[in-house]
Amino acid sequence: MMGPAHSLSGAAAWLGVGAAATAAGYTMPWPVLVVGALICAGAALAPDLDHKAATISRAFGPVSKTLCEIVDKLSYAVYKSTRKPGDPRRTGGHRTLTHTWLWAVLIGAGASAIAYTGGRWGVLAILFVHLVLAVEGLLWKAARVSSDVLVWLLGATSAWMLAGILDQPGNGANWLFTDPGQEYLWLGLPIILGALVHDIGDALTVSGCPILWPIPLGRKRWYPIGPPKAMRFRAGAWVEVKVLMPVFMLLGGVGAVFALNLV
Repeated sequence: MMGPAHSLSGAAAWLGVGAAATAAGYTMPWPVLVVGALICAGAALAPDLDHKAATISRAFGPVSKTLCEIVDKLSYAVYKSTRKPGDPRRTGGHRTLTHTWLWAVLIGAGASAIAYTGGRWGVLAILFVHLVLAVEGLLWKAARVSSDVLVWLLGATSAWMLAGILDQPGNGANWLFTDPGQEYLWLGLPIILGALVHDIGDALTVSGCPILWPIPLGRKRWYPIGPPKAMRFRAGAWVEVKVLMPVFMLLGGVGAVFALNLV
């Protein structure tokens, strides 16, 4: 799928988790719901860090472009070294390593570790990166005509303000993980969810997605998971824009209503 659909699906997924958490007795304070939805929207773009033409490769200028090149080469090397006889030969690393459940878990765990050890500055770094990506995905038309500096400033100021709100008693810095020193450990959860939602979205497209790697399926270790080919679509096709994106917005709205106990 394209960036805007990925981000919408990520936000909707976290709002759905918020509704489920409320039903289970772990109600999210509204700042956790909002910040988690924005992080998840940004994280839903991150797996395309292996593609030099993706939104994330442009989001942070030369830094993200260089990182994309490194991740592409790393992903390709992992693919070549772990492929089985049934896996096709490739010339690049797109839709390989960063499009797996293992990558999602590692990235999310890494973010939680940064939040745990890095204190406020670690939290601000996580928020800044994902809020910039959320702006690029959810407000993509405005972001395309704005300068990168303006988007970065919006991400930085939003990160500072939202971190300050979360720090207030009862606003959710210690949501789910309540022991002293475990504040913000939950930040890894929307990042994991965003990456997995991205992978599921790509699985709906023509090429499928090797979500289950490194678990082998038959003669393939990089099996492209997806529905029957007749049900798949090309990225950016009308079904994505006219059907899926409105559905994501509707589901997100419903999830928010239940998460906030408005019904």
